[in-house]
Amino acid sequence: MGILNVVALLGGLALFLYGIQLMGDGLDMVAGNKVQLILARLTSNPVKGIFLGAGVTALIQSSTATSVMAIGFVNSGLMEFYNAISIVLGAIVGTSITGWIVSLSSLGHSTGWMSLLSTTFITGLFATIGILLVKFSKSKTVNSVGTVLLGFAVLMYGMIAMSDSVSPLRESPVFMSMLTKVSNPLIGILVGMLFTAVIQSSSAAVGILQALSMTGAISFSVAYPLVLGIAIGAAVPVLISALGASLNAKRTAFVHLFADVAGVVICGTLFYVFNSIFHFSVMTLIMTPVTIALLNTVFRVASVAFLAPAIRLVEKIICFILKDTPVQVEANDWDLLEDRFIQHPTLALDQCRTVLTSMGRKVRTGVNDALTLLRNYSDDLYQKVKDNENNVDQYEDRIGNYLLKITSSELTAKENGDVHKYLHAITDLERISDYSAKIADSIKEMREEQIGFSEGGLRELEVIERTVTDMLDMTLMALKEDDPHIAKRVRPFRERIDTLSSEMKARHVLRLRQGICSRQSGFVFTELITSFERIAGHCTSIAMVVIEIDQNAFDKHGYVDAEMQEKDDEYRAILKTYNRRYKLPELQQKEDQVDSAEESVMPRPEES
Repeated sequence: MGILNVVALLGGLALFLYGIQLMGDGLDMVAGNKVQLILARLTSNPVKGIFLGAGVTALIQSSTATSVMAIGFVNSGLMEFYNAISIVLGAIVGTSITGWIVSLSSLGHSTGWMSLLSTTFITGLFATIGILLVKFSKSKTVNSVGTVLLGFAVLMYGMIAMSDSVSPLRESPVFMSMLTKVSNPLIGILVGMLFTAVIQSSSAAVGILQALSMTGAISFSVAYPLVLGIAIGAAVPVLISALGASLNAKRTAFVHLFADVAGVVICGTLFYVFNSIFHFSVMTLIMTPVTIALLNTVFRVASVAFLAPAIRLVEKIICFILKDTPVQVEANDWDLLEDRFIQHPTLALDQCRTVLTSMGRKVRTGVNDALTLLRNYSDDLYQKVKDNENNVDQYEDRIGNYLLKITSSELTAKENGDVHKYLHAITDLERISDYSAKIADSIKEMREEQIGFSEGGLRELEVIERTVTDMLDMTLMALKEDDPHIAKRVRPFRERIDTLSSEMKARHVLRLRQGICSRQSGFVFTELITSFERIAGHCTSIAMVVIEIDQNAFDKHGYVDAEMQEKDDEYRAILKTYNRRYKLPELQQKEDQVDSAEESVMPRPEES
């Protein structure tokens, strides 16, 4: 086997691997992100999980990709470690489908009408149809189907190239001598394991074995230990993918290695023990691509069949091997933003929504703590507000960077809208957090300067505080539920807060003239009111983005102007309710004068 044959073999291997990737990418695009969502959410039953893992792996042509997705799900909290075990076991079975696809290359070259079933004809036909679909169709789905066909053609051409390059080996005494050594079970397993670990693809390793089988020199005694070793070597890229992940994610990666090793030990030991007793005639069987595909599938199915009834035991063994650390540090919410999900935007955006909700809770806590300082000041609580603000800044950075990574993928219109909405929301939430810190600074300044407010001023502040916090609660609810109807109820809050602010400033001026309040307290009073107005403005901005995405209107400012110009009956009814509910002490009326029907127009946030 000369240098030209070696180069041809490497070139064929390159085409083979690229063909597998093309097929997987195309099938993934045809199926859409629903495959990943199903994989993440429908794994409560072990049997269902095994079939799901096998199906997804057959679809995307990579057990490594399926296992890596499972690791990502566990690392992000979408899936429990126990449920991930069945997915990995299914992936071990599903990867054998590639061997059956490759076995089509054994059809060879026929004559007459039978030539229509030959590898050359099928591969050429698929390549022609595939390139036509990719080049001339404007449909993404049709393009993806074309990519699948092209991937199959490239894979088959790679297989043919590998087969042709190794054909001289059938007459090589050196090669035949090496095969004799590989027939030793331990050496064969070691060779298969190391070779697969180097090329990081069990499908490619099996494909090369199938190519070698076309020389007629591969017997069952050689193929069996190689297949066992290939199974163990396939776990290497999965283990690498778990570096830096959480403990349970590392355990999920280890499942792949444990299951493969356990399968090799069980199936290998049973086979060779019985062979030593009964001397199976199959040992001398000359293998073909089809029989190698069958051997690979039977071995993997048998391995999983042994382990499937004992998934709980597998879980306990792996947890014993990879023990919990003495002190478990609670992960940050932003750890849910898994880079493994970037290529699956639906999952990635679902995680963004979860982390964004957590960011909103942090912001609400900061506002509440800042307002508490006005009546119950402490240095510890003040520092908590400042630390919380810094934490919210980190949320903005993490979510923002993750959203920008998501935009590198091809997104649907809805996914683009979600990215647009979340980017706006994190900016507004961060600004609200800034104003909570500003409120805390203003109150600290009051304490240091020994400034106080009058009873009238404090009662007025209670009203606008309650109005702003109710508005913030309703805004966060609209964002979390992605509900434009709740978002529309946020808008009238802004007008009510503006009115309250104007009234409070006018009354403060009156108190100054009467000598009830000091000029110094007036500056702080005005700063607090301004901060409340700014918070209300950012709440309105978030609400309008929720509405605009729902109505596919991306010109936010123009949309807001149009909405404010045309205040419908619903808006006026809600505003009337707010005017009655949130009013300054001097303007309050008896509660029994409030029309209960009007009150029911707009429930409080906690009632929603």
